[in-house]
Amino acid sequence: MNKVGSDLFEMPWVRQIVQIFSNLGWALFIVGIIVALFDFAIESQNGRGDPKALALNIIKGFMAVNLFTVVPVSLYGLAVAMQSSMSGDLTGFVSPEGSGTLLDACLGSIGDMLFGPLLTILIIIMFGYSVIKVFFGSLKRGGILLIQIAVGAMYMFSIPRGYTDGFVMWVKQVIGTCLTAFLQSTMLICGLILFKDYWLLGLGMILSAAEIPRIAGMFGLETATRPNINGVVNTAQSAVHLATMVKTVAK
Repeated sequence: MNKVGSDLFEMPWVRQIVQIFSNLGWALFIVGIIVALFDFAIESQNGRGDPKALALNIIKGFMAVNLFTVVPVSLYGLAVAMQSSMSGDLTGFVSPEGSGTLLDACLGSIGDMLFGPLLTILIIIMFGYSVIKVFFGSLKRGGILLIQIAVGAMYMFSIPRGYTDGFVMWVKQVIGTCLTAFLQSTMLICGLILFKDYWLLGLGMILSAAEIPRIAGMFGLETATRPNINGVVNTAQSAVHLATMVKTVAK
């Protein structure tokens, strides 16, 4: 399931889209350097200019603009490869014929056990809900990562000016996407393995796979995009400083 999202970035037209946002990031980075120099000039007039901080922020921005389209794709591909290898080893150890046989065995065990009709229907509903939710979550994760790369280009304007809060949040979102891709499918496979012999414990593992994005979000690794109020305030302040600098030069 996750391999579908990873293969998305092998398509030529997707690479062109990523390159467009890479060029946009470079353009915003250059504009950010110019604005940072104006800010430094204004602060120097008040005796608060720090050339070391300015140089360090420009270096951070240079590294970020070079890597923000490369590292997310490589990290996601690594997570998918690790998950596929681990799941293949787990299913091969328990069921050598493949994961399809494992799924058939889980579904067959529902009919073999002497559940009542109501409990059987409830188990099938919970089973199907978790599997379908994980499946569609894995199916759309490649598109989510592409959107995150597009949004990451917008932060290249703020990094040379020393405002990195938004970019740090973006990094956490990328890590959360890759971590979710690895853990969700792995927990689902573990739940299927347990379901054959310990149906209640296996069902709990399968249900927990659907909750991984929410749990990761509680620890700051959320995949949802939230507005950064500090970034908006900092941009407004930079615009005011730039206007003040232009008026001073004009006088």
